[in-house]
Amino acid sequence: MGLYHKIRQNRKVILERCFNLIADTYPPATSSLLRQEKDRFLNPVGYNIKSGIENIFEELTGKMDLSRLIAALENIIKIRAVQGFSPSEAIGFIFILKNTVLQTVLDVDHSLYNKEYNTSEEKDVIVNEFIEFGQRIDKIVSMAFDIFIKCREKIYEIKIKDMKGAYGK
Repeated sequence: MGLYHKIRQNRKVILERCFNLIADTYPPATSSLLRQEKDRFLNPVGYNIKSGIENIFEELTGKMDLSRLIAALENIIKIRAVQGFSPSEAIGFIFILKNTVLQTVLDVDHSLYNKEYNTSEEKDVIVNEFIEFGQRIDKIVSMAFDIFIKCREKIYEIKIKDMKGAYGK
């Protein structure tokens, strides 16, 4: 049983833990609202974060369809860009997802790091899957940073147009 299979087996736990850790990046009152309100219209930020990480998880453990991945990243990053998060904070949810995935899998399946794990071939497969997983995360981080920069550029363009309008130029 490979790493991606083990990750997908723990999908529900991983996504719940991840969402809660992302919610913790907000002030306590906001964090509480994000967790408690389930209605997508009363809690659009929570809904977009939750559905975004679900879609990122699917692509991370699947085909890595770039258009679906970009759309999922944009749903979260656009929100965090206008909320004044620093670049590292805005895309930090990806590292939260990565750490949650790895910690959950290691918590559930101790054989992944057991010295007596079946054969050396199986160990090689798991090591290669961990390396590939890391490369996938790296690619997602790079994409997220590009998206964040584009969002911030758009915000500044809007502010400049607004200022020009206010001064009649």
